[in-house]
Amino acid sequence: MTVSLIAADDPSIYGGKAVQLGTALRAGLPVPDGIALGWPDVDALAAGRTSLHDVALPSPCSVRSSAVDEDSADASFAGAHLTVLGVQGCDAVQDAVAAVRASAYDPGALAYRATLGLDTSPRMAVVVQRLVDSDVAGVLFTRNPTSGADECMIEASWGLGEAVVAGLVTPDHWVVDSSGRTQKFMAGEKDVAIRRTDSGTAEAPVDADLIDVPCLDDGQIAELHALALACDRVYGATGHDIEFAFAGGQLYLLQRRPITRG
Repeated sequence: MTVSLIAADDPSIYGGKAVQLGTALRAGLPVPDGIALGWPDVDALAAGRTSLHDVALPSPCSVRSSAVDEDSADASFAGAHLTVLGVQGCDAVQDAVAAVRASAYDPGALAYRATLGLDTSPRMAVVVQRLVDSDVAGVLFTRNPTSGADECMIEASWGLGEAVVAGLVTPDHWVVDSSGRTQKFMAGEKDVAIRRTDSGTAEAPVDADLIDVPCLDDGQIAELHALALACDRVYGATGHDIEFAFAGGQLYLLQRRPITRG
């Protein structure tokens, strides 16, 4: 049940995140390649009944949760489960998979499940993707997540996206209308970046002359708007919560989930 990410198509085995990324890959969207581990394989790996030594693994990679019920319209689990970045080598990937699985049993994650009336015996699948060593990364909501207004909200900062997701910086913020025109921009204070290291990732100071400079230009905003429209076509919906990265001038789609109601 371990397959190439592009082949992940059953959310009851591979979870919502893997299946949505598989859908994007099959549609030709710019998703980093990788593999999807079904939850039975993750359980077997954590119990020492199998290994990944015969599996072609990307390196360095990102090891991300893809629990059954995660990234649905009702339950995002954003921040509830572990993500491990900059992993290299089979043994390190196996340790990271076990750690991601263990995060499903964190009291906070279990309480979230209980609040939503979900099964409190989680089934944790995992995505192992090639790490994008990004120059800039962030999040894109294709509708205002608070008001539901038809406008894109973009937040981004230098380096890997964990600086934005984990709240380490005040990111740059854009509001873009449905035609792709920027209606509002607020500069952030981007004084820290998460960067890849030989042993994983680490916080690093941002050069003083970049702290207040917008980290995305007009062309990149236009690319993100085009990606949002492409997601409309691929997923047959208009409400997307997207994590993205730019590396070497290339835009990548790292994660996509519906804008959640819970």
